[in-house]
Amino acid sequence: MAQVTLRDETATGRPLEEFTLPDLPDRITARELVRLRVREDVARHNATTSARFNGLVMPEDAEAELNGYRVRTARPIDWERQADIAEKAFQRNGFILLADDRQIEDLDEQIDLTTDPVISFVKLVPLVGG
Repeated sequence: MAQVTLRDETATGRPLEEFTLPDLPDRITARELVRLRVREDVARHNATTSARFNGLVMPEDAEAELNGYRVRTARPIDWERQADIAEKAFQRNGFILLADDRQIEDLDEQIDLTTDPVISFVKLVPLVGG
């Protein structure tokens, strides 16, 4: 079983935050990893009563803030719905996934967690007017 560190980074490579997930299989698809990441984000949020959500993608009915999102009404978030949103965001380049110093380009691509136990998620910000 592998342990992986999931790290959010800026486009310049500056780490923002990270956490570790233990007991993962040695190989996993990018889709499974994204869904696990989102499930963990949502579980952390739902364990509090905060109106602020720090996660990979913005929940519905939320507003973007510096380094997170403000949920208009403090409520539990559905992790499966968030995971679906994350998959769509990946497919339209809302964020990129880096593993073993390379960009993962397909959600069905296998990632070997034993070669590099740090996976980076880089959120991409669309340019204004372009």
